[in-house]
Amino acid sequence: MEKIFAPWRIEYIKGTKPKGCVLCRGELRDDKLVVYEGKTCYVTVNRYPYTGGHLMIVPFRHLQSPADLVPSERKEMFDLVAISLEVLSEAMKPEGFNIGMNIGRIAGAGIDDHIHIHVVPRWTGDTNFTTVIGDVRVIPSDVFATATELRIYFNQHKRGRRR
Repeated sequence: MEKIFAPWRIEYIKGTKPKGCVLCRGELRDDKLVVYEGKTCYVTVNRYPYTGGHLMIVPFRHLQSPADLVPSERKEMFDLVAISLEVLSEAMKPEGFNIGMNIGRIAGAGIDDHIHIHVVPRWTGDTNFTTVIGDVRVIPSDVFATATELRIYFNQHKRGRRR
């Protein structure tokens, strides 16, 4: 039998679940995973990714619906989606992407009280037999190492330079 290691999951499984919002600025948000901060929104690596490089675009304001976004937040969110696609394409060379929002727990939102957009890089075979038969995903990279690498690309993008 093949073994699959996901050491970062044990922290969540055994840990006390925090009260409050893990996406709002403050003690619950993990700034080590934040790769870019704009004026109204930020980009973070998902602590529990679907694939390596899974990013989330998050408004600083605590909002439950995209209808509550002001125009500057809406614009920056989608500008950051475009920048994230560029950065991930350059850094990780994915073959495609999934981009989306899950509004409400019934729609699949794991964090249903603070809207965010998922940007998920995809490769042929990333949902192979292990996912289908074993109902488990194998993420081959550490989320903190991914954040460190992607932060370099986001910083270069911010300064207008490419690798």
